[in-house]
Amino acid sequence: MKKQFWKLEYSITLFILLGVFMFFVPVRFENYFQARMISKWNDKYDKVSYMFSVINTQTTDEILKSFAQAEDPEQREKLLLQLIKPYMRLEPVNKKSLRYKPKVLNGKKVSKKDFFYFNDLYFADGQIVGVKDIAKNEKNYAWFMLMFDINGTLPPNTWGRDIYGLFIYDEGKVVPFGYNKDMDELKMDCSEDGTGLFCSYYYRIGGGW
Repeated sequence: MKKQFWKLEYSITLFILLGVFMFFVPVRFENYFQARMISKWNDKYDKVSYMFSVINTQTTDEILKSFAQAEDPEQREKLLLQLIKPYMRLEPVNKKSLRYKPKVLNGKKVSKKDFFYFNDLYFADGQIVGVKDIAKNEKNYAWFMLMFDINGTLPPNTWGRDIYGLFIYDEGKVVPFGYNKDMDELKMDCSEDGTGLFCSYYYRIGGGW
């Protein structure tokens, strides 16, 4: 009788421990995943920032003139791609065969009308890279936007989780989305109620998941 009671008590303890383990493992895995994505994003940003600083030193007046004389955003985008291709192995994405539907952090899908929607996507070293021309006539306005899905087509394909973005200004200046926001705005957007766009800067300055 005592032996059976011991077995029952042992089984109950085992089930409790198993339940606690199953409760904490997903949390730990998610924290590990996010820490890994943030680390990869910071590494990517450093490399892209350095890349454009090098490009800037090699940019001639003729190249700048070509950008100014470009007839449309598509032509400007081609010029940018020519500049960065020696540094990034970009391969155009066949969107007909690619099922890629990015979301924002609060779960909403990114639509074509959204400012941060990227129509032109490329593969580069296992990542998805988006390029978008946003040139305006106003002074100090960004020229281009770049998007990086750090783990490519693998989920979650979500801004602030595995997708991050940056602006490119003239003279090779590179800044992450959210660089001009205050801390309260950054924290709000980089939460489950926000879009996750500003996580690109929030994680650069040490913000936590």
